[in-house]
Amino acid sequence: MTRVIRCIKAEMNLALTLSLGERSDSEQAIWRDAGADRYLLRFETSDMELHRSIHPSLPGWPSDRLALSRSLKSLGYEAGSGVMVGLAGQRFESLASDIETFRSLDLDMVGIGPSISHPASPLAAGEWVKPFPEGEQVPNTELMVYKVLAPTRPVCPEANVSGATALATINRTRGRELGLMRGANIVMPNVTPPQYGEKYQIYPGKARLAETADDSRGLLSDQLRALGRHVGTGASGRIRSHFTLTCLL
Repeated sequence: MTRVIRCIKAEMNLALTLSLGERSDSEQAIWRDAGADRYLLRFETSDMELHRSIHPSLPGWPSDRLALSRSLKSLGYEAGSGVMVGLAGQRFESLASDIETFRSLDLDMVGIGPSISHPASPLAAGEWVKPFPEGEQVPNTELMVYKVLAPTRPVCPEANVSGATALATINRTRGRELGLMRGANIVMPNVTPPQYGEKYQIYPGKARLAETADDSRGLLSDQLRALGRHVGTGASGRIRSHFTLTCLL
């Protein structure tokens, strides 16, 4: 990864975002020294009991993504995190706590999208979920995502807020645009070659898998112009830079 980071930074004038999961401080420091600018690590939910139920710790490695986010900030990364709206077992109180957690972590990037479970996963099968009274489960609807996006913008006025790609899956016609109109200022065009994108399906029906990078860029530019917006360019930084190159694991 260190070699990859150095090559990308040497060849392209891009802000480089890593999304490589839970890693040690020493690994994060090495990648930061190599040129990585940002790190995306969603905490998914601030409800620690719920988090432990869907993301159990590895032996000798307790999972604490909030602490890892703080560590990333101390290393000089722009830290990104976020949540899944409608995660099975998520209450409205914990979702409100999630928004306050965005503020307390002083996040540079915030990703918000609906929870969509793959049908072969334990979550889709109803496992790992503690039952509670009807009406307390947060729905994973498009409207609920917008209701989280909207208050996140004033809570984190300088952060880059993303309407997740999943919005374009549950509303293929206008999900991306409506997210931008409700607080988001980041969009994530698909630049993965179709023959590889088909092999990365964390849920069925993922939007725009068949698009090429040129197709995605053209469509995105048209959508933004229709909203009276333009594609931001320039150096990385809060609220000013709208596109990054992200390395996913």
